[in-house]
Amino acid sequence: MAERGVVLKQLLLALLVILQITMAPIILFSLTYLVDVDYEGAQIGIRTELVHWVIIAGLSYGAFSIALALIFGGFMPYFVVNRGGLLSFLHLSPRSGDPELVDRSRLHLQGTPYGKMARLVNSKNKSGDFDLMAIHGGLQLLAVPMQVILIAVPLAIMEGVPESWVRPSRAFDLGMAGYIIALWLAFRFHPSVSRHLVGIAAMFRNVVWRVSRLSWVLPIFLYWLVARLVLFLSLDILNVDYEQWHEMQLEKVVLQMVAPEATIPETAILDFIVAISVLPMATFTTISVLGGSQKMPDWMFGQESAMESLSVKQLEENLDTLQEEDGSAKSFEPESDETPSGDEFSRMIDTPLDLFGDGSEN
Repeated sequence: MAERGVVLKQLLLALLVILQITMAPIILFSLTYLVDVDYEGAQIGIRTELVHWVIIAGLSYGAFSIALALIFGGFMPYFVVNRGGLLSFLHLSPRSGDPELVDRSRLHLQGTPYGKMARLVNSKNKSGDFDLMAIHGGLQLLAVPMQVILIAVPLAIMEGVPESWVRPSRAFDLGMAGYIIALWLAFRFHPSVSRHLVGIAAMFRNVVWRVSRLSWVLPIFLYWLVARLVLFLSLDILNVDYEQWHEMQLEKVVLQMVAPEATIPETAILDFIVAISVLPMATFTTISVLGGSQKMPDWMFGQESAMESLSVKQLEENLDTLQEEDGSAKSFEPESDETPSGDEFSRMIDTPLDLFGDGSEN
């Protein structure tokens, strides 16, 4: 029954990955743009002219986010690692299957953010201290501060760099370069933070679970909506002209090929910034938890884990040996209950003190 429960949770996590990169952005875009509320006439309508943009933008941002999560997280399947890496697996390297390449690939995967996070999840779940979904929810919560930074960095660069240094038309490119650097640092910083705080975050997630049964998706939806609202208000207060960034939109290229007549909202670039800040970290977390929930090969834990296991095994063997020797010593002890008499006992005490005497008695 326990194995069946783990399998169901793994299927749920796999489904969650698919939903995060497909349905989550589409649903959020639909709630933001498709619903048209007429407060004066007390009517609710659907803006059908934006349907094409909602679907294409949602799928484009999702595909872009999972690509970032896999690349920056360093994900690689075990069967590819055991062949010496991607080039060897695709037979593009003359050293395909070389043991040296296999060892290098294994060491590389151990040091990637995905490898560190998967080992962390495996250790926490294997010990039985935390439930798998609680670990996932806790890691999602720990990713929120980094997602805030991923929103702030490109905006700070685009609006903070003087025009004398960078042309306004190139400010967006510079902001995206800063975003890539910040994302690279966030992926490497996340496992280190989670190692110390995942227990507290998992317990906090359990509290949220008692309040809402949708806590495994609430962090994404709530943070998306809050982040978009804060971003919109911040740009409005600062009088930032973000219309100049529309030409850089990712989905615009796809729309021109699929539906050139589709309408693009004026604030679509804000959703792009929010999407690439929220989805990659959320997807990386789910993929890492899914990988850590499975049985991991011994080489993923490195030589330190093997040495620790060997030390524990040697300690247990030494304890068993000492217990056996102690039992053998006890078996050779005399069983006589006789005790020495008073004179004999006195001579036993006085003998060491009389070693240097003349042997005469007073």
